[in-house]
Amino acid sequence: MNLSNNVIGQSRRLIVRWVKSAAGYSIRQKRTIKALGLSRLGQVVEHDDTPQVRGMINAVSHLVDVQVQVQVQEQEQAR
Repeated sequence: MNLSNNVIGQSRRLIVRWVKSAAGYSIRQKRTIKALGLSRLGQVVEHDDTPQVRGMINAVSHLVDVQVQVQVQEQEQAR
């Protein structure tokens, strides 16, 4: 759906919130949480929507909540 002639694309961002402690889970899952940039329970980080980040989120999906944010990029008009 094209809202205007100035829209050149959409980018998606993933908002990741750490909601459950990694205590009792494998060191691999703890390292994935750290690789996502999370260091404290309840912390929120934002990432580009890439297959690599989606894979990390899938590995720890029981520990995090994810929201998708769509950003519309508009082209500036030269006058």
